[in-house]
This record gives sequence, C-alpha cells and structure tokens, in this order.
Amino acid sequence: MALVSLQNISLSFGGAPLLDKLNFEIEAGERVCLVGRNGTGKSTLMKILAGELEPDSGRVLFSNGLRVARLSQEVPASMVGTVYDVVVGGLGDLLQLLARYHALIRQVSKGDDPEVLAELSKAEEEIEIAGAWQVQRRVDLVMVQLKLDSEQLFSTLSGGLKRRVLLARALVTEPHLLLLDEPTNHLDIESILWLEEFLLNSPQALFFVTHDRELLKKLATRIIDLEGGKGTSWPGNYSNYLRRKEEMLHAETVQNRRFDQKLAQEELWIRKGIKARRTRNEGRVRALLEMRQQRSERREKVGQVRMEISKAGVTGKQVAVCKEVSFSYGENRIVNNLTTTILKGDKIGIIGPNGAGKTTLLKLLLGDLQPTEGVVKLGSNLEVIYFDQQREQLDEEKSVFENLGDGNDTIEINGRQRHLIGYLKDFLFTPDRSRSPVKILSGGERNRLLLARLFARPANVMILDEPTNDLDIETLELLEDLLADYKGTLLLVSHDREFINNVVTGTLVFSEKGEVQEYAGGYDDWLMQRQVAGSVPTSEQKSKSKEKKKEKPRLQKPRKLSFKEKAELDELPASLELLEKEQKNLYDAMADPAFYQGDSNAVPQAKNRLSEIEIELKKLYARWEELEMIQEEEIIKNGKNL
Repeated sequence: MALVSLQNISLSFGGAPLLDKLNFEIEAGERVCLVGRNGTGKSTLMKILAGELEPDSGRVLFSNGLRVARLSQEVPASMVGTVYDVVVGGLGDLLQLLARYHALIRQVSKGDDPEVLAELSKAEEEIEIAGAWQVQRRVDLVMVQLKLDSEQLFSTLSGGLKRRVLLARALVTEPHLLLLDEPTNHLDIESILWLEEFLLNSPQALFFVTHDRELLKKLATRIIDLEGGKGTSWPGNYSNYLRRKEEMLHAETVQNRRFDQKLAQEELWIRKGIKARRTRNEGRVRALLEMRQQRSERREKVGQVRMEISKAGVTGKQVAVCKEVSFSYGENRIVNNLTTTILKGDKIGIIGPNGAGKTTLLKLLLGDLQPTEGVVKLGSNLEVIYFDQQREQLDEEKSVFENLGDGNDTIEINGRQRHLIGYLKDFLFTPDRSRSPVKILSGGERNRLLLARLFARPANVMILDEPTNDLDIETLELLEDLLADYKGTLLLVSHDREFINNVVTGTLVFSEKGEVQEYAGGYDDWLMQRQVAGSVPTSEQKSKSKEKKKEKPRLQKPRKLSFKEKAELDELPASLELLEKEQKNLYDAMADPAFYQGDSNAVPQAKNRLSEIEIELKKLYARWEELEMIQEEEIIKNGKNL
C-alpha cells in the first residue's frame, strides 16, 4: 500500500490553477524528486503532503500511523534557543519533558545541588513512565551523526549549520516520509556529500526538491515533473528522465502543430461564403467547437529565461595580483600567505567549507578589504558587478519594477533602450508580478531579479557569491551557458559541483588554517589532482614498478574470433533489442498511476527487474564492443597482408 496517495488535487490562488487535478502516489522506500520551474507549485505541494495546507478539491490519503516530517526551503525566523531546543522542538508532547531533563543535566554538571539532583531523579521517573528514553537516545544519535553542538545558540549558526539543525529536528521524529525542499541550500560541499550518503542509507521514503543535479542523479529512483498544474511520473534515474522527456516534448510539439494546422483549415472552412454555410455539415461544426475548446484549454509551456550581460571596456591583462596575502580577524587567520595572479578572461571557482573565508577572499580581491599582510594589486579599467548570496542589494519594500529601474521606465542594454516591463519578461516576470513587492517573491524569483539587475550594468569583472541557490534547473543551465560564453573575468563561489565543473577554468580551494591552494579546472579536476598529489607509493608498489620496467615488452598478435564468438556477435543485437523492449514496457507501465494501485508486490518486482536489465545491458554492450574490436583488428591485419 502507498504511504501517500493524491487523488485529483487542485489548488488555486485566484488565477489559473497552480495544481490541476494532480494524481500520484509515494511508496515506502522510494526516493522521489519533484522537478519544475520556479513558481509551478513545488513548495505548495510539499505543504499539502505535510498536512500544512488543504487543497481546494481532491483527496490526500495517508496510510495509518504515517509520520511525515518536512524541511522547508527557508529557515523560520521563529526558531530560538539552543541547538538542542530546536531539535527536540518537533517532538510534540515529549518536548517539555526532554527539555526539562536536559536543563537539569546542565545544572548538575555545574555542581551537586541536592534539590537539582532530586528534580533530576523525578524527571527520569517521568521519562521512564512516558517511555521517552528511546526518543532521547535517538536525539543523541542524530546530534552525533550531524556533528551538532547541543549547547550552541541557534541564532549564532551559519545558514548551512541552521539547515543541518532543522534536518536533525525532522529526523528525530523517525518519519516514514521525509520531505526536503532544496536541502543543499547554504550547505558546503562537505555537508552535501555527507547528506547524500546519509539519505542513500536512510530507510525513510524521500520526496525532495533540489536544483543540485549531482544530488538528484545519486538519490532519485523516480522523478515527478510538475508543469502546468499537472504532474508526470518518470520512473528511473535523471538521465532516463531527460532522454524520455525530450522524446515526449518532440512528440507533443509535432502533435500540437498538426492540431493547429487542422484547426486553421476548419476555421477557413467555416468562414467560407454563403453557399458553403448553406451546405454546412453540422457534425463538422460541433467538431470545430470542440477543437476551439481544446485549444483554449491548452496551457502553454513556461517561457525560457533570456539573459544578456551588458558589455564594458576591456580590462588590463592582469585583473588582480596577490603577493603573500594574509588576512586575520584578531587571532583568527582567515587567509594565509596567498600568492596568485588572476588574468583577463579567467573563470575562477572558489571552494571551501562554510566559514572558511570565501566571501572574505572576494572582498580582498575587490579591494573592499585591505590585507593584514602582503599586497593586493588591482588591474586597470575594472568595472565590477557583485552578486551577494544574502541578496542585500534588493529593497524588500519596493516593487520588482522599482528595484530594477531606480525611478526610470527604460533601461539601456548594450546600447539599446528597452522598457523595463519587456526586460523583466526576459526573466519570466509578468507585468503583474513586476509590480509586486520584493518581500513576497520566492527565493528563485529574487535570484532572477538580482541577476536581471546586475546584468543590466556594464561589467568586465563578474563576482557571483552562491548564485545557484533557489534557481530551477533549466534557468541554472541557461546561466551556465551564458557564463561559459562570457568574455570577461569571473570569480565564482558555489557549492554546486556540476555548475563549477561546467563554468570555471581554475579553482582556489581553502584547506586548513587559511591555506588556499590553486588548481587547474573545476571540481572533478581538483579531486583528481588532490588524489594524485596525496598518493605516496608503497614499497610493494615501487618493487612491482621496478619489475615491470625490467620486463621486456612482448608483441601481442591479434587473435581471431572463434566460431562461438562469431555466433555470439551475430546474436547480440537481437538480445539487446529484446532487453530494451522489456525495459521500455516496464517504464511505460510504471508511468501509469494505475500501476501503483494494483498488486503491492508489483512495484518492487518491477524495480528489481529494471535494475537487472540495466546490469545485463551494460554487460552485453561491453561484450559487443570487445568482440567488435577483435573483429576490426583481424580485418586490419588481413588488409595489411593483402
């Protein structure tokens, strides 16, 4: 039986339905990723699943005794107290009992007050009666797993640590279904890697929204695409989703084109002269009316963001030169003895844990901070735009229009005057949304507004501090393409591994005690270079290496395919075709919501079979490649001997 079943869920906030007769189910053990553009209702759907919001119509069916926990996209401002207080805050009736016990433990650690000891003994009895010891052990275990200091004040934590505390708050309830809305926002790469591993090994069913494509690839066992109020289920991993979605969009485009052509023909027919109207086929007229209705109900795809960066003059060859630069806050060394040169056109990624000093390094490179030791020399003719992760450049009380125009109705982009409303449409802001105050915008909309504001300014040096938070995947990929083609200099702070890989040409990586190492390439290149630099050959490896050097290379004669191998090679295409057909049939069956309402054993059996097919396909393709290489070598040899 499904943990949750959504049946014909609809919800509207005054305009077109945000959710329109939505149907899907979540099974135990599944890891379902919800994808869709900003503003399509992903967070709203999360709230419905958490029981925090009622739909206008339809039913949400929960299995008996189901426990659901949700990690929201934003950190609630109401969270106060210590880390321990926040974590146990999700335990309901047991909250006060455990909080009192924890406070008494703190008092006892300061001294043996008889009254406090008596209170502690009484609290232990109450916990025993309530059966809360297991809960306390679970709280302790989660705190250890997440490396949290229970006594630290929640308000003093970084954004990443606050998210980790809220995750602990969700986990201590031992939910059957865990809802995560952008769980990697404000987490550093080390925390993201830990989260991946933790969620892969967790028994809970997982329903999550993320823009982190690496996390999506590793976690998702099924993807639900939310678009136009409808949800389409895609069994399998992210790569399979992209391939099949592309096929579906192509088929849909062809079908819509044919429909529109036929509708145009019928409209032409109905508008013919008096003679045609006298002999009109009433059945054909009714069919035309139905086609008009279908066309009016078709919800068009959300447009693509169109980004363009205003060009500025050319900088000097050297943008910034750092010589033995160090910076400290008191005794805390943030940057230690950094020597590097950033040249015109460089795209540099800055990687490091939260609190390491990445933003401080940006300010040093901008000249906003002066080093405590060493020299930072800036190049000539620098025109800089700076994207700050806290979005401090936006006025919350002003509208989107006012934040961009500063009192003007038009804006100049690369020598062309454009009206603000038209320019904002490029960033998916409708005229109505353009007049909304910034304080009601979603995180993704705020990011798009800040990008629109920055890209309107001429710049030859761009500094982006966590620009990917809250952006949907499609906008993220468009931003990647834009930055890859950018001719100026880019300094990028990001924890999105794929974004770094696709954009930067070099990286500055924070290690211990403010040390900053320089590497060529992106995140994956840094990992490889770090492994090579850190590997030390053992004595056994050295001796084997010497033995290999002493061995004389022997010429290997290309062998021929045996009779059995030739027969195997001939049969491989048919075998692969059968497996791929079975795989397609399984995917098609699992894409139908009715599939999840039948035999409860059918879903795990189908998943197991898909895993087996994938393994078999890999083996067969590898074998095919191996046999074809042998055959090609044989053909080449025979050709040389002719």
